[in-house]
Parts: sequence; C-alpha cells; structure tokens
Amino acid sequence: TIHFIRDVVLEMIVKEAVAGLADFVRCYESVFLYMQKQKCGEFQKKRQQELKLSIKSSRKRIADLDKLFNRIYEDNVIGKLSDERYARMAAEYETEQKELLEKVKEEEQLLSEMKQKSVDMRLLLQGLREFTDMKELTPTIVNKLIRRIEVHNPEKKHARKSVKVDIYFTAVGMVSLPDEQEIRKMMEQIRSASQLPKQLTA
Repeated sequence: TIHFIRDVVLEMIVKEAVAGLADFVRCYESVFLYMQKQKCGEFQKKRQQELKLSIKSSRKRIADLDKLFNRIYEDNVIGKLSDERYARMAAEYETEQKELLEKVKEEEQLLSEMKQKSVDMRLLLQGLREFTDMKELTPTIVNKLIRRIEVHNPEKKHARKSVKVDIYFTAVGMVSLPDEQEIRKMMEQIRSASQLPKQLTA
C-alpha cells in the first residue's frame, strides 16, 4: 500500500538509532563484538570450513574426471572400448564435471560473501567512530553504517498513527541493544572465556 514518512522524521529516527548504537559500541565494544559472535560467529566459522572442504573435494574430482576422459579416449582409440560405450561414459563424465564446476562457482561466491562480512564489520565500527566524533549524519557515514531501511505501513495506536521503521546495519542487520543486567552477564562471560586455557578456547 502507499505510505510515506517525512524525510526530516526519518532522518531523526535514523540519527537516534545510529547515536544509540555508536554510544553503546563506544562504551561496550567488546560486548557488541561478543554479541555478534554469539549470533552467527560459530556457525559462520563452521560453514566456511565446510565450504572450503567441499570446494577442495570438487576440484579434485574435476581433475580426476579430466584423467578419466583421457583414459577412455585412449581405450576407445586402441579398441578396448566400443564407440557406443565411450560416448555414454564421456557424456556422463561431462555432465558430472559441468555440475561440479557450477557447484564450485556457487560455493566460492558464498565463501567470498562470508569473508566480506568481516570487512563490513570493520566498516561499521569505523563509521560509528566517525559519527561519535562528529555527531552528524553524512552520506559517507550512512553508506558505511546502513544496509537498508524499511518503512512499514502506519499503525493506529491510542488515536494516533505511528510508522514502524526497521534499520538494518551493515554486517549485523537489525540490532537490539541489551539492558544493564544483560550487559553485566555478557561481560562476565567474556571474562570467564578469556581466563580459559588457550587449548580450550582455540
């Protein structure tokens, strides 16, 4: 449906959200990074390893298929393999190799996107520090900080209309800041983790 929000109102909402996140990161950067690691760090690390192993395995099979092509071609030339059987096997190898090449391309793209998130996180932190220094939104800072903004349909509450705005930050998406009790709990968890022997935290 058609709906709108005044640009000055949207700018105020975005500025307040950025200011809140910038202040939080300035005071509790270790907690913020811990939150993001808990959110997706372990999963991403495991997924990256799975992708690397899959790509390595697929590339090895692609190289093996090249050798098999050469072998059945030689067998066909010297008469050890009939033309009919050669054509069928060659078609099977070609189909498998084509599928593997496509799979490697897709998995390399996924791996590249996951690695990009680390770069995006650095951009986010840099943008938040720049905003903290200036306290003003600039196009450069906004481009570093925000991936997208969603403006929802207006909702009527207590005879007044309100518009919900979702702000998706670079690398981390929507952010829900913890309260004081949650912050203390996470700081305790961070301290406990840092005191563990290296072989247990590796």
